[in-house]
Amino acid sequence: MERGRLLAVWLLCWSCGVCVVTAIQRADLLPYGPLSGDFILAEGDDETSRVLSLPKPLYFYDSQFTQLYVATNGIISAQDLPMEKQYVDDGLPTDFPVVAPFLADIDTSGGRGQIYYRVTETPSVLNRVAQEVHRGFPDARFAPTHAVVATWENVAAYEEPARAAGASNKVNTFQAVIGYDETDSYALFLYPEGGLNFFGTRPKESYNVEIELPARVGFSRGEVTYLIFTRTEGPHYSVTTDEQSVKHLYQVGNTGTPGMWLFHTGNRYSFDNIVPAAVGGLLATPSPRGRGFSLDATTPEYAEFEEYPDNTLYPDGQDEEEEEEDDDYPLTSEDPVFQPAPGGGAAEHPDSLPATPSPAPPAPVGEGLPSMTSEPGLRPQQAERQYAPAHPPEGGAPEQQQQQQPQLPLEVVDLYPPPRRPGPAALSPDSHVVAVDEEDVDLDTRVIQYTTENKETCARFQQQCSQNALCSDYATGFCCHCQPGFYGNGRHCLPDGAPQRVSGKVSGTVMVGTTPVELGNIDLHAYIVVGDGRAYTAISEVPEPVGWALMPVAPIGELFGWLFALELPNSQAGFKITGAQFSRHAEVVFYPGNQRLSIVQTGRGLDDHNHLTVDTALSGSVPFLPPGAEVAMDPFKETYQYYPSVATSTSVREFTVRSAEHGSESFSFQLKQNITYRDCRHDSRSAGPETLQVNVERAFVMYVKEERILRYAITNKISPLGVEPQLVNPCYSGSHDCDTTAQCVPLEGQAFRCQCATGYRGDGRNCYDVDECAEGLAPCGAHAQCVNLPGSHRCQCQSGYELGFDGRTCVDVDECSSSPCHVNARCLNGLGSFQCQCQYGFAGDGFSCSQQAGQTSRPKSQCEQHRDSVQSGANQGVGAFVPQCDTDGRYRPLQCHSSTGHCWCVDSRGQERPGTRAPPGSAPRDCDRPEQPERPKSQCEQHRDSVQTTSPEGYPILGAYVPQCDPSGEYTSQQCHGSSGHCWCVDSRGQERAGTRTPPGAPAVDCDRPEQPEHPKSQCEQHRDSVQTTSPEGYPILGAYVPQCYPSGEYAPQQCHGSTGHCWCVDANGQERAGTRTAPGTPPLDCSVSERPKTECEHHRDSVQTTSPEGHPTLGAYVPQCDPSGEYTPLQCHGSSGHCWCVDSRGQERAGTRTAPGAPPTDCDKPVEPERPKSQCEQHRDSVQTTSPEGYPNIGAYVPQCDPSGQYTSRQCHGSTGHCWCVDNRGQERAGTRTAPGTPAVDCDRPVEPERPQTQCEQHRDSVQTTSPEGYPILGAYVPQCDPSGEYTSQQCHGSSGHCWCVDSRGQERAGTRRPPGAPAVDCDRPVPAPPTQQPESVCERWRSSLMEHYGGKPEPQQYLPQCEPDGQFSPVQCYGETTYCWCVDQDGREVPGTRSHDIVKPACLPSVAPPTVRPLPRPDVTPPLRSDVSLLYAQGQKIAALPLNGTKLNTAQARTLLTLHGSIVVGIAFDCQENRVYWTDLSARTISRASLAPGAEPETLISTNLVSPEGLAVDVKRRLMFWVDSNPDVIESSNLDGSGRRTLFDTELVNPRAIIVVSSTGTLYWTDWNREAPKIESSTVDGQNRRVIVSDGIGLPNALTYDHSMGQVCWADAGTKRLECVSPDGSGRRLIHAALNYPFSMVYYRSHFYYSDWRRDGVIVVSKESSQFTDEYLPEQRSHLYGIAIAASRCL
Repeated sequence: MERGRLLAVWLLCWSCGVCVVTAIQRADLLPYGPLSGDFILAEGDDETSRVLSLPKPLYFYDSQFTQLYVATNGIISAQDLPMEKQYVDDGLPTDFPVVAPFLADIDTSGGRGQIYYRVTETPSVLNRVAQEVHRGFPDARFAPTHAVVATWENVAAYEEPARAAGASNKVNTFQAVIGYDETDSYALFLYPEGGLNFFGTRPKESYNVEIELPARVGFSRGEVTYLIFTRTEGPHYSVTTDEQSVKHLYQVGNTGTPGMWLFHTGNRYSFDNIVPAAVGGLLATPSPRGRGFSLDATTPEYAEFEEYPDNTLYPDGQDEEEEEEDDDYPLTSEDPVFQPAPGGGAAEHPDSLPATPSPAPPAPVGEGLPSMTSEPGLRPQQAERQYAPAHPPEGGAPEQQQQQQPQLPLEVVDLYPPPRRPGPAALSPDSHVVAVDEEDVDLDTRVIQYTTENKETCARFQQQCSQNALCSDYATGFCCHCQPGFYGNGRHCLPDGAPQRVSGKVSGTVMVGTTPVELGNIDLHAYIVVGDGRAYTAISEVPEPVGWALMPVAPIGELFGWLFALELPNSQAGFKITGAQFSRHAEVVFYPGNQRLSIVQTGRGLDDHNHLTVDTALSGSVPFLPPGAEVAMDPFKETYQYYPSVATSTSVREFTVRSAEHGSESFSFQLKQNITYRDCRHDSRSAGPETLQVNVERAFVMYVKEERILRYAITNKISPLGVEPQLVNPCYSGSHDCDTTAQCVPLEGQAFRCQCATGYRGDGRNCYDVDECAEGLAPCGAHAQCVNLPGSHRCQCQSGYELGFDGRTCVDVDECSSSPCHVNARCLNGLGSFQCQCQYGFAGDGFSCSQQAGQTSRPKSQCEQHRDSVQSGANQGVGAFVPQCDTDGRYRPLQCHSSTGHCWCVDSRGQERPGTRAPPGSAPRDCDRPEQPERPKSQCEQHRDSVQTTSPEGYPILGAYVPQCDPSGEYTSQQCHGSSGHCWCVDSRGQERAGTRTPPGAPAVDCDRPEQPEHPKSQCEQHRDSVQTTSPEGYPILGAYVPQCYPSGEYAPQQCHGSTGHCWCVDANGQERAGTRTAPGTPPLDCSVSERPKTECEHHRDSVQTTSPEGHPTLGAYVPQCDPSGEYTPLQCHGSSGHCWCVDSRGQERAGTRTAPGAPPTDCDKPVEPERPKSQCEQHRDSVQTTSPEGYPNIGAYVPQCDPSGQYTSRQCHGSTGHCWCVDNRGQERAGTRTAPGTPAVDCDRPVEPERPQTQCEQHRDSVQTTSPEGYPILGAYVPQCDPSGEYTSQQCHGSSGHCWCVDSRGQERAGTRRPPGAPAVDCDRPVPAPPTQQPESVCERWRSSLMEHYGGKPEPQQYLPQCEPDGQFSPVQCYGETTYCWCVDQDGREVPGTRSHDIVKPACLPSVAPPTVRPLPRPDVTPPLRSDVSLLYAQGQKIAALPLNGTKLNTAQARTLLTLHGSIVVGIAFDCQENRVYWTDLSARTISRASLAPGAEPETLISTNLVSPEGLAVDVKRRLMFWVDSNPDVIESSNLDGSGRRTLFDTELVNPRAIIVVSSTGTLYWTDWNREAPKIESSTVDGQNRRVIVSDGIGLPNALTYDHSMGQVCWADAGTKRLECVSPDGSGRRLIHAALNYPFSMVYYRSHFYYSDWRRDGVIVVSKESSQFTDEYLPEQRSHLYGIAIAASRCL
């Protein structure tokens, strides 16, 4: 024992006079604490952390570990720890793996310190670890990928209870950091100055003996397996031995800095024991005996140490005699005196030490020394202690190395047990022999490099990416990246800017107080407005006790806020990191009750509608909240820490509970959460942020008892940590007026633009879904149908087909694989279906077979044996080919592979007939046609057929080049690669002709033109052609860069890599120009070198003038003319046609200026006369007449004919086909008026006889029976049969083929009813039960389907298609395609007169059908607002709500529902301050009602007859009258407040009356009429006298109206002009208050502020009259349009 103690003390006292270095301070520790994402270990005397899962395994010694534990007692372990009494008072080694920065009996009870820990990928931490390792081990090739940081801050030693009165206040602070990569691990121990104040602890069972055990610092591998069944102590390493060495921990170090210790702790391939760092020597203090040591300032590297038979710290009881037996350096009872060897060599020893040859002087660090790295080496391990390096020193033999005299390490520990047979080739028992094949290893500079034959690449795994993503290959694998216009993690991509929906289930058991409540898979739905960060979450069917109690648990909905938060600059929302598959684990601890609730939310992916699916599991307990309580949550900020594959956050929230029983109470809870996901680490450039901050500006929670719905509404923004911009762009504040399906793009300052989301069209403020299916923008493959989704689409396989292995192609379902037929029947699989046929000797339908009398079964044929062996599983494999046999057991002539979709013909033996294979989607060969005697195969055919041969398993060989042969077997002159899209010309031998290759999309070379004598190949052409050579097997060389050359042979200035997508500029030699490389998806640089950039005109002109690849000019093209400055000349002429016209500065033709050849051209310099706006006909006509971008006219297009006033002429004719027809005033063809060329035309001016519209069947039938343009009938077409009422007859038959089948009401074939000619038909009148989820088509949906079919599935942008709501009802607003020509309709789709709009703002149409009713219905009684002198009342669909005012500020926390009216659409609203009643109009019920604002008051219907579309409502408090407008009959009426005395005031000169107010003090009525042709604001007396127009100029869509009593002015808000204006009753004094409203609907005025309901924001917006600025807003928790708004005061104002 004495020997070991002297050894350690000598090391710690070594360098007393060597150097003076400042010790590390607390600020030098790596960042720690909650803000750094640390977990906090529970307080206590013997606590162990929960398992800390490592993202990648860590190597400790030579063993792999995937999890760690942090313990109170100053250690980190790789396995769960035993009770402390089993190890805390013992020295090293331990029987479990330990990293011990300060192993002692530590106690953090009573708040005496904290212990923090985390695993991190934070770059700043990893960089710090890498720097320290490279300083301590200069030759180490170490780049840490992860680091484990554990910090003990101000922790105290355990004190016995009896000593509590005199407890010490000494506390320690220290830190341990373990950095690791794929092969190595290093540990860093940090002891700041003043951080160690106690150096040991008393054992708990000291029996009153004054003893203190010094802390243990070091490492232990733990027990290891020996001789298979035996376990023994593994290697260990100690840094300290006694209290004095512990005291020196912060005074010395082995890194050149006092208090910092570094050790190499593990290696994947070979590792014997811990290795200390060597930088600047050990910093030491003088020896206690006054003996100093003068040693070199540099500690020699550990490879120089000799092997010691035994150098452990001797255990007690070991006698001197054992020590005397040591061969090397036995220590005597006297202290040896060490002296430096000459030249810094080894120390000389007293005579008692055996003589040892003096070694050569050691080389400086880094020169001639063994490598400090722990890279894998193929070498035998040494027999005993292995401090030999991975590779011997260069230039020196191992024998020379072993002769060196070692300097002593801190401690050298044996590997246990010692080997039985020492020798250079012996292996330690726990060593591993790694067998490596030479072919798998490249020995280069002593580094083993493994090949990546199994690397995942895009070619093999691209189907894992989203259909809206690009796949990119990297050195170690592939990554998916969303395409422009989409966002996500590449595996899941959503369209930018579109709102997102979430659905899922909530389950679990929650304890409310002492009552357990089971949540049995109840529904969760969320809706997120991505454009402004609002997230609405609703959980239905929540039992009442837990519904109230879960109100504070807003973190359930906060997940969706984080996923789709509004992004500020330099930040990204969670979905871009996680995609749609993730796992969130959150723990909520409530205070003061310490209830704990666990939340586990799992992202399951995107469903068929592109909606996110998230399941939620709750377990634990929550505080009890009294029924009727309200919960208010203050805004908060939360910091998220990001690591590879995980994001974490910890926060504390406060909330207030208000209830009748307890008043207002404040509570809090702590939230800890981890969100784990799958990231892609192959792209090193995609590193995300380390920390981001989520700012929750508003959190609203509510439980609706009657509906049993729990709601959360939060507004979220995400930004870099600490970002607080002073002047926020509306895109970042969410105050923009972009459509909810649009993306707000910030510009300079406060400017922005609205851009419709991917999958939508419009101007950004009004966006419409693009039907990709109808427009043919998303063609699905064979056997698939396109299903349109909002903003997207999906391809759905037809019945009998399923998605293939690539996730995109529909392949046949092999129904026979599930053995659906009778045991005595054969299953015959076909394309999209199957048949069951009874075997020979049996009769039945195949599903039930019985043996026929006297029949015996015949033996199985070769085909049947082949088929049954596959189906039985003997040769079954995924995607295996199952042969098809006929009823006689023979191979069917046509065989098809159900997985790949390929079909081919076979002979009687089942062998494939050459040349008959057809790929998926193409028509199969006629295998019954007799084979012609065939000629010998040509070279081309042999080449082609060798490539087309499928693999033994039946799979086609993908990506191979298949040559194309003509009917005579020769190579076709042009060859194309089906996968890459490149085309080229070949000679008769199939050899590529130089210079003819063209990339995908480029015009192909004319391969039939005789070859011109060619110029010698340029450098670029030689480079290109050498790369493009295919392999001998016909496969292209993938991933190679192919340079692009001009026809003249020079390098194109811009070069792009076809595989990676990178582009760059090159010089004339093809050398890349520095700084010009751009990544995929970013706009490439302009590589042109002209002095000034080309103008648009010059670009246009030069692109047209470019000659063809063969050098011929392009004839007939229009070449624009540019002036010297590059601008378009005002007059442009077509050189070929002779037409001339005027253009604007952008080169666009000015309407009406085109002149024919020979006619005098228009004077283009004459100012343009103001002209009326183009009519729909003129817009249609001019859009068709526009020439193509190349200058060619559109041949064969139909050009509508317009009269001088711009209207469609009643008769239209097609200039190319000669057909003529009649149209209505909208240009729509009148049915039955089309005439063929040469036949007399119909009189289009004759009034149209009323006729019923054609049904879908009649339109279908008539469209098929139409003859071709030449007058020939269409042969072989199926003509549907309709009954007299126009409906499809239940049985349909094909006149040509003779097949018959049953159809439903939409003409769709009913599965399984088709019968061949001659077979008995199915009874089609037997009812077919409809699937429970199928609902009949509405009138709107049937009309839409009919018109879609009429347009041939591809309507033009200006053609009309009805817009239907999700429930099938007509949308209130209808538009012509993508135009701004819109109007309002009623519930039956009939146009509301006077609502047609031609400008960019849609008309303000109101729905007339209430949304579906939610069950159970709440009682329709009043819940009055909390006490407030003044409140705003607003109508929102089926409810009236109250929003109290605090002065003029909105008291959003007190907002609540006043009255719920299911099945209603409340529009107009007014308040009677005398009787405290609210009045409203109901558009759905067509009634006017009122209710008192007393608790429990019920609605009273006042008027329920002769109302069609009641909207605006006003109450005259003084005269006790009410006034309203009805916008369908266009009347203004009045009555007494009880509904009596009803009279009509006005029923003329009204088109679309909307808002109405009454000024009681003057007895004046004011109302708005948003007539789209002539909008106006009028007034009259309350008795209908003195009617006059106040405003008619400069207004567009005056929705809202109010009265400013302070100024005596009428004020209105206009949804068309976006302006808020006021004017005096006489029309004078007009003034502008605000010029940029969103979409106002209703408005009130109160104390110099205007409060209006906004349809764009779906909230209440406040505008100050004095400052003309927005001052406040309120966005209700449930997003839908707000209608009427009124002021309710406790006394009349």
